[in-house]
Amino acid sequence: MLSNSCRYGIRAVIYLAGKDPKKGNTGIKQISADLGLPGPFLAKILQQLARNGILSSTKGPNGGFILLKKPESITLLDIVKIIDGEGIFKNCIINTGSCKGVKASKKACPFHDDYGRLRMDLANLFRDKTIAGLVVKP
Repeated sequence: MLSNSCRYGIRAVIYLAGKDPKKGNTGIKQISADLGLPGPFLAKILQQLARNGILSSTKGPNGGFILLKKPESITLLDIVKIIDGEGIFKNCIINTGSCKGVKASKKACPFHDDYGRLRMDLANLFRDKTIAGLVVKP
């Protein structure tokens, strides 16, 4: 359902939210090692989140990533939209294009009505889940 990029991004943001912000940035090598994720791939994902205002990125020997927003204000929906886009919430499960476009042509797929409800529930779930609520404290 979600791409590996999106799942890795969510995991990394949850990880960073569990870090003490007073300790500063966390380097990509540390994040990658702690989460068991490929560093170069993860770095690209985190840069995308930084460009979109979720994280702050600093280069150099003391560089790394830190949350730019409070974990209570970041939802799963925010991250999914940045990394995977809104296709999961708008596109038809079988036909190409958005369900809105398919409905206009009156050629809805057999899953259209059922999937529409699931899609709405999923969007609401992602909108209601904040990163703060997903952080596991030691």
